[in-house]
Amino acid sequence: MRHFDFSPLYRSTVGFDRLFTMLDSLGQPDQAQTYPPYNIERTGENAYRITMAVAGFDESELSVEARENTLTIKGEKSEEKGEETQFLHRGIAKRAFERRFQLADHVEIKSASLKNGLLHIDLLREIPEAAKPRRIEITAVASQPKQIEAQSA
Repeated sequence: MRHFDFSPLYRSTVGFDRLFTMLDSLGQPDQAQTYPPYNIERTGENAYRITMAVAGFDESELSVEARENTLTIKGEKSEEKGEETQFLHRGIAKRAFERRFQLADHVEIKSASLKNGLLHIDLLREIPEAAKPRRIEITAVASQPKQIEAQSA
């Protein structure tokens, strides 16, 4: 019997049963992307935070967009004008990236902030009252005894 480790599938969805959605999207090539690194935290019962390490990028080089239950974060480094620098070692990534996260229904982006090279995106799932489960009271209906009428033959 084979054992499959599905833990990597839990990385890029927030707020709903992730397994089935990730199984549907296994064939997409951007799932193997590892840059930039990120964390997904649950900060409350219906609150989440995505923290992404974007060292070297400033606010003007980052964009956060939500469209049809997909959160897209893009980073494009602007070219530096000026002197040609000769690097002896280049370990700091200076490449553009695009990272997508699938969001559950009713998940809204509350804020995005950049501090100390970390991009924080706060999410909140607000389920409308009409979509919340509700308890229906069962009432007993008092039945009246039926009267049987006899017919003569």
